[in-house]
Amino acid sequence: MGRSKSISETALLDRLLPALRDVGPAALTFARASDAARLSPASLVLRFRTRDAMVTAILSHAWDLLTAATAALDAAVPETARGAIELLRRLMPADEADYAVGDGLLLLREDLRNPALRARGAAWGELLATALGRRLADERDEALRLGWQMASVWQGALVWWAFTRADGAEDTVERRLEDWCRSVGVFDA
Repeated sequence: MGRSKSISETALLDRLLPALRDVGPAALTFARASDAARLSPASLVLRFRTRDAMVTAILSHAWDLLTAATAALDAAVPETARGAIELLRRLMPADEADYAVGDGLLLLREDLRNPALRARGAAWGELLATALGRRLADERDEALRLGWQMASVWQGALVWWAFTRADGAEDTVERRLEDWCRSVGVFDA
């Protein structure tokens, strides 16, 4: 008979996600993860079997959290262009902008290499583009097209901000999104 788990899977992954963010996927070993999890390396091996499986589980959990946050914001913000901008601002906390464009790219690299995680990213992109598009146009195809464009402008603005650092990330990205909304004729000030 196997031992009972002293910590739930979700609670364990919540503990491991900051450790993964701190050291990156390549450097997260069972020994390092055990400190964050407050479990022995052997317990982690029993749970995940391999280091790669542990990293995949943590990143999949991160996608769960991002998907849930996106769905909650979709339900909460106004269905206007301003609401779309607010949704994106709230998905990017100001204190995480530096991380997102630096170390966050290391996590994205892992997501792109793993077919299951890549599929999670694609599904989240559809969710996000649909949520944004609904705030920008009434016709379904046009809404989805504009939603994908806005998501692309958001990510591009964040990357270019990382190079310039002229102002704060939130303000810079918001201005770029407002400019884009004006250029496609959907800005509702």
